[in-house]
Amino acid sequence: MAIKGSLKEASLPDVLQLLALGQKTGCLSIADRSNFGYIYFDRGRICYASIVNRRDRLGDILVKNTKITQEQLDAAIARQSKQRDKKLGELLVAMGTITQPELERYMRVQIEEAVYYLFTWTQGTFNFETDVRPEQQDFLVSINPESLLLEGARRVDEWSLIEKKIPSFDLLFIVDKDRLAISESTMTETQQRLLPLLSGTRDIHQLIEDSGLGEFEVGKALYGLITAGFLHRAGKTASPEDSRMTDARVEEHRNLGVAFYKTGMLDEAAREFRRVAELRSGDANALFYIGLVALKQARWREAM
Repeated sequence: MAIKGSLKEASLPDVLQLLALGQKTGCLSIADRSNFGYIYFDRGRICYASIVNRRDRLGDILVKNTKITQEQLDAAIARQSKQRDKKLGELLVAMGTITQPELERYMRVQIEEAVYYLFTWTQGTFNFETDVRPEQQDFLVSINPESLLLEGARRVDEWSLIEKKIPSFDLLFIVDKDRLAISESTMTETQQRLLPLLSGTRDIHQLIEDSGLGEFEVGKALYGLITAGFLHRAGKTASPEDSRMTDARVEEHRNLGVAFYKTGMLDEAAREFRRVAELRSGDANALFYIGLVALKQARWREAM
């Protein structure tokens, strides 16, 4: 039986506890505007989690923890471009760069980070479908949801403060170089990594992408810089309605549509594929999925 609801009525930690106590197996999908993530459960324990259109952070995590060098990561990414059926972690192990136990340890860290980020979503909806399992190639772990609740609660509290300074990820910031030059403040490693990227041309989304850091790390670092007066707003990036939609944006809607479809959220899937069809007229893949959704919902005329 599907479990559905609003995150305004039931927080994600509450939903996780419910699924853990009921020893449920299946997929919990979380949608917040154009964001979509999912957490898979096996008998009440988290076995996999991911966020659609979010960069795979395994390589960044390994570099940050000095398990591999940036050069080794770049070499693995270059090999992955030629072996698209291989996961980055598989290639790093095959190259002898890391061991299998190290891969498993840091894959677990990546999955935990995905869950922590989902904890910060306070709007949107959730949907749990029983007996839905991750794709075969996904790396699985076994995490007790309760072990994540304390750290998750801490991050939610901090995120509520961060959002007061950074209400949206489309904001642009620029460094006050004069103030920074006379300051005796000690920057964190994360802040030092971000400063060269803060030129007023990258929004928060792009900072996360270019730095290889997680949303929480970037948000926390920027909050400190803004509070200290080292950063000022420089505007925001144009909305999709005001700028030409790029191929990447089309793929973002397509990825969301596929994810919604796989987890049984058919109305949401149809909405995303209609956006693809609007942006790329006659897209065969989008029209195919729109027809499939209509078929599943017994809307026979639309399915033809």
